[in-house]
Amino acid sequence: MAIQDIGETLASAGETRIHLCGKFSVRINGQRVDEGFPGRQGRLLFAYLASRRSQSNTRAELARILWPELVPDDPEIALAALLAKLRKLVGKDLLLGKQDLHLALPDNSWVDIELAQTCLQRAESAISASDWRGAWGPAQVAVHIATRTFMAGFEHPWVQGMRARLLDVQMRANECMAASGFNLGGAELLTAERAARRVLDLNPLRESACKLLMQVLDAGGNRAEALQAYERIRALMREQLGVSPGPALQAIHRQLLQQ
Repeated sequence: MAIQDIGETLASAGETRIHLCGKFSVRINGQRVDEGFPGRQGRLLFAYLASRRSQSNTRAELARILWPELVPDDPEIALAALLAKLRKLVGKDLLLGKQDLHLALPDNSWVDIELAQTCLQRAESAISASDWRGAWGPAQVAVHIATRTFMAGFEHPWVQGMRARLLDVQMRANECMAASGFNLGGAELLTAERAARRVLDLNPLRESACKLLMQVLDAGGNRAEALQAYERIRALMREQLGVSPGPALQAIHRQLLQQ
């Protein structure tokens, strides 16, 4: 099953689809509306509301998100005008509230960042249950979404915070892929190795990813490479942090040396 098909199945996608990672795209009740958003601020405001659709958001909070530094002369009037345009675009039945606002999307709406988090949770639950094949598909979907840039072209503090959260999703989902591939073995070992290396490219000090990489390399008959991976992280931790690898990583290292 293709990654997109897996995502559709897990999300029970309806006619409302919102892409905030990669190319910004919004379809409300089957109609594309993203081209009609009131400028960059309109897209940013909608993205914030869509990412927090289960929560209420005060006008003061929305103003801080939109104008963290260069505040307009009258932010209340500017925000009111923006909200009016947004209501006209998406429908007054979806953007609810006056002082406290929230986006009331249909229950079967498809929002990419929500799907990424849901898939990660499913993958990690499958890993905990040793359901290696069950973790594979959801982990791929989470990686596929989280590797795309959230709200490309925006550098607001809130956007940067969301990107940091998606980076965590990306690393954890790749680790699920690595663990799944390692335990499935065979042709999946190469994919598992790539997933573990992607995590270490993002965070060279991540011991859990190094452990997975060492296990995968050893399973593929590359024990010398596995030992080299350990030496790299050991030297890096000593140089940058002045510490040694943790017990789990040291245990894998001893096991490889004894073999």
